[in-house]
Amino acid sequence: MSQGDERGYGGSEPGGRSEDAYSTLGGTRQTRTRMPGSGEDPDGYGRRPARNSRSLVMIVGVVVLLIAAIAFANQGGGDNGGSGKEKKPDATGAVPTTATGTKPVQGKNGTIAFGFAHDEQGAQSAAANYAVALGSAEMFDKTKRDGILDAVIAPTSIDKFRSTLDQAYSTGFFRNVGLNDDGTAPAGFAFISRTTPIGTKVTKASEDQVTVDVWCSGLLGLAGEGSTKPVTDGWFTITMELQWVNGDWKAVTHSQKDGPAPVGGDNRASGADEIAGAVNGFGGFTYAR
Repeated sequence: MSQGDERGYGGSEPGGRSEDAYSTLGGTRQTRTRMPGSGEDPDGYGRRPARNSRSLVMIVGVVVLLIAAIAFANQGGGDNGGSGKEKKPDATGAVPTTATGTKPVQGKNGTIAFGFAHDEQGAQSAAANYAVALGSAEMFDKTKRDGILDAVIAPTSIDKFRSTLDQAYSTGFFRNVGLNDDGTAPAGFAFISRTTPIGTKVTKASEDQVTVDVWCSGLLGLAGEGSTKPVTDGWFTITMELQWVNGDWKAVTHSQKDGPAPVGGDNRASGADEIAGAVNGFGGFTYAR
C-alpha cells in the first residue's frame, strides 16, 4: 500500500487493520508466488542463470579478504601506531564492526523488554522491540493482545489502540488470513505471524518525544498440508512515535508503509512442516540499537 493508505493507529482513520491484510499488527500482504518447476513465468522473467566461474572466483576472493580482515583484527600487542600498547574501544564500547549504542536492557515485562535508556538510542531499541510484539501471533488473541498493549502503549493512547484493534481483529479478518472465527488456527495447521526489525532511525526527537522508523521483514500465513494461505514474506517500514512515560518509552502512534523491499532471491520454497518447525524452533531476540 502507498503511504497515503497507511492505517496509522492514533491517526484519523479507524479500523485500519481490517482493511489492510498486511499491517504490522499481525497481518500480511497478498502476494503472488511462482512455485519452482511450475513452468509458469507470468511476468516474463526467467530464473537467474547458474553462477559461472567468474562468480565463483569473486566469492572465493571475498572469503579470502574476510579471513584476512579477521586475522588482522585479532592481532594483539602489535604496532598500534608505534606505541606498543593495545588500543581500547571508546567509552560507549562501540567499534566499527559491531552494533552501535548501549547494551540491551535487562528487564522484561512478560516477553517484552522494558527499561530502555532515556535517549535516542533507547527509543530506537524500544521501537524495534515493540514492532516485534505488535506483529506477533499473540495479537490475534484478545487476552494476549490486551497484555501487549498494556506493556508498549502510552496510557493516554491505550484506549484508542484497544478500541481500534478490537474492531480490526474481526471475524472477517480472521477468515481472510485462514483462521477460525475465534482467531485460532484450523486443526492440523500452525498459524505464523512474525516481524523482524532490520534497522531503525530517528526522524524527529526532543527530550521526551521521539519518532522512530523501523525497517522490517515479516512472515504470515498458515503452515500445514494443503494450506490455502501459505506463509509469505513481506517488507515494510513502521513509523512509531514514542513518549517518555514513568521511566520508559511508550508508543503514542503507529503506522506503516510498504518497503523498501529487496529483489527476491532464487531460494527454494520450504515445505509447510519445515517452515512451521523453523518458526517454532527458533526464538526471537531482544533488540537494542
